[in-house]
Amino acid sequence: MLRKGLLLLCLLVFSLALVACGSSDTPAQESQSDNGSGTPNESTAVATDYLVNVAWLMENLDQNLLIIDARGDDPYENGHIPGSIPVRWQQFSTMEGGPGDENWGTLLDANSLSEHLSSIGVNNEQKIIIYADPNGWGEDGRILWMLRMAGVENSRILDGGWPAWVSENGEVSKAASVAIVSDIEVSDLNYDTFATTDWLYENLETAVIIDTRNPKEYEGATDFGEARGGHIPNAINIPFKEFLNNDGTIKSIPEIQTLMSNNNISTSDQIVTYCTAGIRSAHMTMVLKMAGYENVKNYDASIYEWAGNESLPLE
Repeated sequence: MLRKGLLLLCLLVFSLALVACGSSDTPAQESQSDNGSGTPNESTAVATDYLVNVAWLMENLDQNLLIIDARGDDPYENGHIPGSIPVRWQQFSTMEGGPGDENWGTLLDANSLSEHLSSIGVNNEQKIIIYADPNGWGEDGRILWMLRMAGVENSRILDGGWPAWVSENGEVSKAASVAIVSDIEVSDLNYDTFATTDWLYENLETAVIIDTRNPKEYEGATDFGEARGGHIPNAINIPFKEFLNNDGTIKSIPEIQTLMSNNNISTSDQIVTYCTAGIRSAHMTMVLKMAGYENVKNYDASIYEWAGNESLPLE
């Protein structure tokens, strides 16, 4: 009986030890890769088809990267990620005329893009990382959209942008970097994610149209020189920042899909996004592609051109 009792006691102690080990290991493993919302912690290096996080960039900063700062010249001069070069979306857009003129602010043709992309050192061998400030208009998404249209697939956004880099104590430089000119040739543009005014007008009744501006603009404000106020008929208002967390990082794919589902939008729908000049809407287009919405287009000319044409309807 004594030996049997000792055996039972040993088994009980062993079982309790297993439970204790399991309860301490599981949460620690989750904390290394997940913050509870389905998105990786900054302490874990992550790279996807569309994003890298700060930890990944820190680990790869000394690699052969082309890092693009899309915030503008002044923020760049005040401090930037080491090795990055300042690039504005306007460098790759038709800027003749002014807002409201046909094709103003829209993407350049393939030949012109080849020249401008070469001038900043874009090639098909380097990984390209683009960052901006999430408090802006999604300039990083606009440049990513442009690069993907040009066939430059080795391009990613830094999730959370500049604030995420600073919050993780990333190195800050004020030394200007000079682009090494390349010789990239864009043979043709991929127009799968591009919508024209004519295309949108022909698909007003069938496409899911998302106005990515803020509610004030959707309801008629003309704060940026729009010829007329209002929104395109049948458009629903989902500001592009709805897809961002409070810290500026992009929400998880399940969260994005839930937001879309709450607006009765499915992954199989033909979606077109627009804003004022195709910047915020380009960002949303890329986020939706990331989340599995394959049939999504950015109306590049956006409300500037639509409102500038008196024959086109607004609500």
